[in-house]
Amino acid sequence: MVGSEGLASPRQHGVTKPLSLAGPSDADLLRTQKLNKFLVDAGLYESEEEAAKREKVLGQIKQIVIDWVKELTRLRGYSDQMVEDANAVIFTFGSYRLGVHGPGADIDTLCVGPSYVNRDEDFFFVLHEILTHIEEVTELQPVPSAHVPVMKFKFDGISIDLLYASISRLVVPADLDISDVSVLYNVDEPTVRSLNGCRVADQILKHVPNVEHFRTTLRCLKFWAKRRGVYSNVTGFLGGVNWAILVARVCQFYPNAVPSMLVSRFFRVYTQWRWPNPVMLCPIQEDELGFSIWDPRKNPKDKTHHMPIITPAYPCMNSSYNVSTSTLRVMTDQFLFGNQICEEIEVNKAQWPTLFEPYLFFKSYKNYLQVDIVAADPDDLRTWKGWVESRLRQLTLMIERDTQGKLQCHPYPHEYIDPSKQCSHSAFFMGLQRKQGEIVEEGQQFDIRGTVDEFRHSVNMYMCWRPGMEIYVSHVRRRQIPLYVFPDGYKRTRVPRVVNHRPVCVTGSADKPNRKRKYGSNMEVDSPQRRPSPSPSSCGSDSPDIFVNGTVSPLQIEPESTVTNVESGLEKSNVVSGSDSRKSMPGSSSVGDFQSALDEVSEDKIQANAELGMVITSIGAADLDSNKVMRLGVTTTA
Repeated sequence: MVGSEGLASPRQHGVTKPLSLAGPSDADLLRTQKLNKFLVDAGLYESEEEAAKREKVLGQIKQIVIDWVKELTRLRGYSDQMVEDANAVIFTFGSYRLGVHGPGADIDTLCVGPSYVNRDEDFFFVLHEILTHIEEVTELQPVPSAHVPVMKFKFDGISIDLLYASISRLVVPADLDISDVSVLYNVDEPTVRSLNGCRVADQILKHVPNVEHFRTTLRCLKFWAKRRGVYSNVTGFLGGVNWAILVARVCQFYPNAVPSMLVSRFFRVYTQWRWPNPVMLCPIQEDELGFSIWDPRKNPKDKTHHMPIITPAYPCMNSSYNVSTSTLRVMTDQFLFGNQICEEIEVNKAQWPTLFEPYLFFKSYKNYLQVDIVAADPDDLRTWKGWVESRLRQLTLMIERDTQGKLQCHPYPHEYIDPSKQCSHSAFFMGLQRKQGEIVEEGQQFDIRGTVDEFRHSVNMYMCWRPGMEIYVSHVRRRQIPLYVFPDGYKRTRVPRVVNHRPVCVTGSADKPNRKRKYGSNMEVDSPQRRPSPSPSSCGSDSPDIFVNGTVSPLQIEPESTVTNVESGLEKSNVVSGSDSRKSMPGSSSVGDFQSALDEVSEDKIQANAELGMVITSIGAADLDSNKVMRLGVTTTA
């Protein structure tokens, strides 16, 4: 594992000077040793046999794509020499490339081919047809309409996400340098996004002072994020590349720290980070290729981002644009929890397993939205669920929009399956609570029936819809949570009934957005009759849960106490986050968006704000408002 070896070189990493060059004490080394043992015991490292199998599978995929390109070259009438030289190169990215993958993890893979082999026909039809006839390939699922077009499948049991990029070369060299910006010449936006997964992974490893310490810390924090329910880019939290950049930035702040120190300082830094100031590993560079980069001064949409985490490879973009005010609030709470536990670990009042205790989601709220997804068979469910899950973030945003942020939504990135149902089934849950500090008016209610209808209508626009694909959205209270979500027959805690203060109305029609509108304070107009759709209970379950399927009476949102972990007793502090942080940040929509500022950050109390000035290169530091810079307490250099 790791120890005190390999102190960082004097070369500066990142856009600012380190916060501390201190190395580990004997106690830090001992805590790192215990952390490494915990990670091993938790099963986060794959066996040598599985590692060898992955290498073998990648070699087989490499040969398949080379043969595919050679055959296409021959069919298109190129010379025999051209056929012989024809080539495709396989790169990996994501957790596998970063060296932090665990047992059973998928392999993010990129195939780079020549200019005459295209994505739409050659990759998604010709190669797809080839893969269907390979015995080792199962669960083949092309997703050409994704933001980053991908082909998903399992090869000999190993999950593969395969992307394709056609570059402006007739022959792709075996030693292609994908980090060279020339690979981006004359390619479209989806190709840039496909190439940048590998380019970003390489740049992250390049910008950390100690790769092994970075890997151990990232492996630890990814595991923590999954246990605490904040690991999911598609749901509005953070995915692998987001966590990697956050960890890499902390490694830059503390270049000589060992993993136990880096984990502790990770929470110390990000509980006090003043979002939406961006996290950046290197200066944002412009280039003559003309691709859009993240720049809130030029792109109004970039100003709306709540938690900017900027990729280090050109074209630099915000990798965490999915984060909403609700999910940022949840992550801030979890950072506070992690910081408290790490402080206790440092004074020997707690041990590492305490940090990784699972978040008790179904004890944290009194009201939930339950989203049931059903399909005729497992193959249909896989594609249908992928589409619905990609839209769940929109439901969170719609609820925030339609309630003016007064009803907060916590999407939980965990899938549940009811084994009693005869059809293929999957369920997701969202916690609901009114915004803390809001004054409750007598008779006031949250009516989100129209919101849910709009969401269901957008989901039912799915182009590949097949009979049997249905979605049901229902409001359930804590005591109504189905038993199948609790592992090993976990018993729900029965809580005393609390007087209701705020009703929430939800419904789930299938085809059209709800046309019901409020007139005055109490008048409502119901929408026209819609086609009936079967309840999930018809799939073989006698569950008493309410699957809202038409107009229903108002359902009460019970008042919430502070949402914390029941087992930890964590209390909220006065850390500024989310929308509140915007109010306290001068210039947050212009220079503030470009400054990497921390609030009272130093080795002890993190008190070196002036050391965290963002170095702006090629963006024009002269354009920045010096008055705003002074108010933020940051410095800039040209």
